Amino acid sequence: MDCCSHIQSANKIFSFLARFYRKRFDHKGFEKNQQQLLEGLLQAGYQDAKILEIGSGVGALHHYLLQQGAAFATGIDLAQKMTEQARQRALHLGLDQRTQYLSGDFVALQEKLEKADVTLLDKVICCYPDAHQLVQNSLDKTRKVYALTYPHKRWYVIMAMGFGSFLLWLMRMGFRNYVYDPMQVEQWIVSQGFHKTYENKTLLWLSQVYVRTN
Repeated sequence: MDCCSHIQSANKIFSFLARFYRKRFDHKGFEKNQQQLLEGLLQAGYQDAKILEIGSGVGALHHYLLQQGAAFATGIDLAQKMTEQARQRALHLGLDQRTQYLSGDFVALQEKLEKADVTLLDKVICCYPDAHQLVQNSLDKTRKVYALTYPHKRWYVIMAMGFGSFLLWLMRMGFRNYVYDPMQVEQWIVSQGFHKTYENKTLLWLSQVYVRTN
């Protein structure tokens, strides 16, 4: 798949949804898988940590971590409107001096980013055509804790993702959804010196937290 087409389509789709995402969070709060991710992060520890959230959306996760004792957060998202919503929300919460935002592809922008103590990827690798590169590059930016959620590799998830990708193809959109093998994802992470300290799941999502061992 053409990378530029993927990025342009993702920007268009998620920018269109940005206001909806913020309103949904303001009304309903964290989803179950996000609650699980926060539970794992609490166990791993994030006090006084520098946070990097890739695919940061409207910023709810890293805003919460900042309110609970993290020191600083960088959010990066393919969709410009998402980072705009996150920036506005940070200002509303009085967190604007402890946050910074970038719009674009993390893999392309990584050299501009400093290392973080904690890296988050909530529902991100399923939106990226080269998950291995994304995971490897984000691990390189992680000092201590690596937390992510992504889909189970189950038949019903594969069917749902495939149907969604088919609809996007019909609309001539370059963006696609992907279902990666959790065993392969875990191998990528563990091979870089991390061990898994937390895992939980919902019907669709797998939440994992890893801590660096070397």
